Amino acid sequence: MRNFFLFLLGIAITLVLIVWVRYGGGEPYPDMTTQPILESSLLQKVISYPEPIGSVVVSNDGRLFFTVHPESRPQGNKLLEWVDGAAVPYPSGKIQVSLFESVLGLSIDTQHRLWVIDHGRQGFGTAKLLAFDLASGAQSHQHNFSNEIAPGGSFLQDLTVTADGRFIIISDGSIIGKNPSLIVYDIERHSARRVLTSHESVHPEDYVIQNAIRDLSYFGGIFSIKSGVNAVATDANGIWLYYAAINHGGLYRLPLRLLVDRHTSESALVSGIERYSDKPLSDGLTIDNAGNVLVTDVEHNAISIVGGTGNPRTLIRSAQIRWPAAVSIGPDGFLYIADSAFPELLLNTRDHIRTRGPYSIFRIDLNNLSSGPAAN
Repeated sequence: MRNFFLFLLGIAITLVLIVWVRYGGGEPYPDMTTQPILESSLLQKVISYPEPIGSVVVSNDGRLFFTVHPESRPQGNKLLEWVDGAAVPYPSGKIQVSLFESVLGLSIDTQHRLWVIDHGRQGFGTAKLLAFDLASGAQSHQHNFSNEIAPGGSFLQDLTVTADGRFIIISDGSIIGKNPSLIVYDIERHSARRVLTSHESVHPEDYVIQNAIRDLSYFGGIFSIKSGVNAVATDANGIWLYYAAINHGGLYRLPLRLLVDRHTSESALVSGIERYSDKPLSDGLTIDNAGNVLVTDVEHNAISIVGGTGNPRTLIRSAQIRWPAAVSIGPDGFLYIADSAFPELLLNTRDHIRTRGPYSIFRIDLNNLSSGPAAN
């Protein structure tokens, strides 16, 4: 009997070591914050909501949409529009029950369609891409991804649409699957392909996230949150795709013409990649009207300006922002910031999540931000 228990103990220790090697550990990341360009008093709270916010997007006519973060395991509405001071289910609460599973990322294209990515319980359900016509609210597109494109353990989180409305670039952070990549989706063909799966730019580096709420390391360091590529954005001229992983010190970019051409070889894609800038450990990413690349700083309650030959600069920092998850620039020149308070969600009960509410969307005015992008 003693030998049997020793055998079981040996198996348990081996499994723990395997999990630790694959998912655990991590080193602290250097603090890259600088003196903020904007005072924290300029941060405005736009929305307070009882459920954690996942993503936010603002249309050209000022309509604001947001998702409830799927890690909070929402029981009700998952996609909402803020209308006259109230959160209204979009397109309706009835449709959401049968259509949505784990919606997160949002994007609005130049054809006035709201695109929504649903990672399908991290690939263990059905990951899908949906679009809604903003004028009518009618669903205009749906694509269910195959297991080859969104396998179990995938995490389809963010998306951006090319200016011509023909292609969508989707990030797969693959926290569990450890197989991150970019996904290129051809809207007309209803076809998708995974690219750059083996490239270092889409994989996390060995850093543990140290947020003010808590370090994102669990079970004595056996499991740490290490996400691959999770944020994607295109520039106003439609030349570049910018992308970044949360647990990575670099912001990368790649010519869109290479990426959307299905005949481009993997080696040609790799040759087109540029490491554009250093950055903090980040979640959301966008580009403002002056060409500044803005990334969230999830360790320091901040938003940073990155890019070119200069070092990252802190745009604004505030303890009110617990985890800046996503950013969107509205037609008013304001930067909208979705605060998910993500460390409050993971491995916590619904009661705990409720007691840490409300959750917020903030905004800051970028109109007086005089500094444009650093030299490229």
